[in-house]
Amino acid sequence: MVMCSATSDIVLKKMCYLYVGNYAKSNPDLALLTINFLQRDCKDQDPMIRGLALRSLCSLRVPNLVEYLIGPLGSGLKDGSSYVRMVAVMGILKLYHISPSTCIDSDFPAMLKQLMLNDPETQVVANCLLALQEIWSAEASSSEEASRERDALLSKPLIYYFLNRIREFSEWAQCLLLELVAKYVPSDNSEVFDIMNLLEDRLQHANGAVVLATIKVFMQLTMSMTDVHQQVYERIKAPLITLANTGSSEQSYAVLSHLHLLVMRAPMLFSSDYKHFYCHYNEPSYVKKLKLEMLTAVANEDNTYEIVTELCEYVANVDIPIARESIRAVGKIALQQYDVNAIVDRLLQFLEMEKDYVTAETLVLIKDLLRKYPQWSHDCIAVVGSISSKNVQEPKAKAALIWMLGEYAQDVADAPYILENMIENWEEEDSAEVRLHLLTASMKCFFRRPPETQKSLGAALAAGIADFHQDVHDRALLYYRLLQHSTSIAEKVVNPPKQAVSVFADTQSSEIKDRIFDEFNSLSVVYQKPSFMFTDKEHRGPFEFSDELGNLSIGAESVNSVVPAQIVDANDKDLLLSTTEKEDSRAISTNGAGYSAPLIDASSGPLVALDTQPAETQVTPQSVAALTTPQSLLQHMLVNSIHCIASGGQSPNFKYFFFAQKAEDTSTFLVECVINTSSSKAQIKIKADDQSSSNAFSEIFQSALSKFGMS
Repeated sequence: MVMCSATSDIVLKKMCYLYVGNYAKSNPDLALLTINFLQRDCKDQDPMIRGLALRSLCSLRVPNLVEYLIGPLGSGLKDGSSYVRMVAVMGILKLYHISPSTCIDSDFPAMLKQLMLNDPETQVVANCLLALQEIWSAEASSSEEASRERDALLSKPLIYYFLNRIREFSEWAQCLLLELVAKYVPSDNSEVFDIMNLLEDRLQHANGAVVLATIKVFMQLTMSMTDVHQQVYERIKAPLITLANTGSSEQSYAVLSHLHLLVMRAPMLFSSDYKHFYCHYNEPSYVKKLKLEMLTAVANEDNTYEIVTELCEYVANVDIPIARESIRAVGKIALQQYDVNAIVDRLLQFLEMEKDYVTAETLVLIKDLLRKYPQWSHDCIAVVGSISSKNVQEPKAKAALIWMLGEYAQDVADAPYILENMIENWEEEDSAEVRLHLLTASMKCFFRRPPETQKSLGAALAAGIADFHQDVHDRALLYYRLLQHSTSIAEKVVNPPKQAVSVFADTQSSEIKDRIFDEFNSLSVVYQKPSFMFTDKEHRGPFEFSDELGNLSIGAESVNSVVPAQIVDANDKDLLLSTTEKEDSRAISTNGAGYSAPLIDASSGPLVALDTQPAETQVTPQSVAALTTPQSLLQHMLVNSIHCIASGGQSPNFKYFFFAQKAEDTSTFLVECVINTSSSKAQIKIKADDQSSSNAFSEIFQSALSKFGMS
């Protein structure tokens, strides 16, 4: 390969460079043989060969060879060819990542700064800026000089120097400069207007990335100027809408995601432009879904009729997910108190379409509407009561129907008998949500129509108490004991007078929304979540490790991931009504070490943390491959008699809380386990009330974890 590099054919020479760069890291001894011909080519008469050779020399990434990079890089920064200078600048950044001390000691950052301020080629200037930002940001934590140099990049003379030359830069370089300008803090309002005037024409740029970067600058500069900030929204509206309706679907989605963020923050400013958010037949589903959310946000008293009429057309769409989203959008507009009368009539018409998915979504929305507008119950229940429960199969829709049957049992003639039929099919119902609603609806129906409901209520309570799901079991037992204590008190608890719901909870906190807005013009806006939720810890900066785990999911639906409900005490076996009880004698498995997992008894004393720092253990590649969701590990640990209390997170970070109890005594163990699949490591923290057996349990837990994914 070294012999081949002597050719004058630039294509063959480039192939040799690629080969050397690819295999140098795995064969550092052989890479030493390539140094001579690469250094020779760095002095070639052809600037293309000089640049290619210098790039390949810096791409070897072998720490022992960094001494050979210093001379060619210094010469490259002074080369007459702008291409060679560009390569040399990026080569210095590569050198810094290989050996930071060598890069700093050779005074390369100062040379880059001088080149950035004096080089006539804009791409060289942009590369210098990028390299200096990365080097000084990394060095700022350990060097005050580097910190000062990093801050100097945001000085007024330098910012204006870049802004006055911005039209000469490439699109990528313009985005880099605009990102820097967005961090600049002007000294007064006149400076804000000067910068905005300089960048005004960037809003008409053909490249969407430049437009979005400019918009970010405008919004950051005017954040403390309320009136001007609102005018900025008006100014950026047209460029964004134009970008969203041109180009590829992928570009449209990226622009619409940013437009969606602005619409959610200031819906009134976009209310007159609602027609731009109508869906086109040839748009992909992900674009249509985003537009539906925006139509919902901009709806007001003036445009509700037109928007709802358009949304109703989408309900008949062949794309079922879009049809579902359209129905939800109609319901959300109604919940905003716009034209409720007409919208309720349209929703009731949806039930006449006799499509399963349309009926299911409509039932869920009608339930929410009745919670906010109880005065519409007469019209809605008259239609809902005629729907056969056999035609409703989706759990959420079935739960909504059951809720309405229980809440308005006095208005639906067949309510007790519909509920009775569902209770008879209790064992066939897989959804715990439906079974929970069935218990509550039976209780409410019993208080309104006791003679017709007494028998079915007894059957529901008996089935609920014997249910494997802990929540269902607990609710059934609570209702039974309430009835046993006092029927009147039970009615006050289960069926008290209700006030209309004024506001439904938002799925995303205002803090999260503000964090996303701060990360405008990034993937955070496209993903609709802050960067700490989808980036690895080492790339996250100051954010805490636990932040990205989100809410923990408690109690999975599967019987295999739920602790079995305990059997009712002997004095509870004379139930309210005569029913046949089933004894549940589930055997607790063992793992050969005498550990099992009954309910935790806190009377044995406080739990003590074994170590102040969590233990770190390696996770096998097979385990990493098998760990696709938090639930995938639960069944494996359950086989080892280690039960999960809660789990959560998303790839690459998963978090679990396990517990176990020793079979022959009352020793209890609680485990917090955080697994990072990208680093293949698990952090394990164990708490126990008996430290003498903690080491044995720790070995068993780590052994069980290491075997995950082996079978």
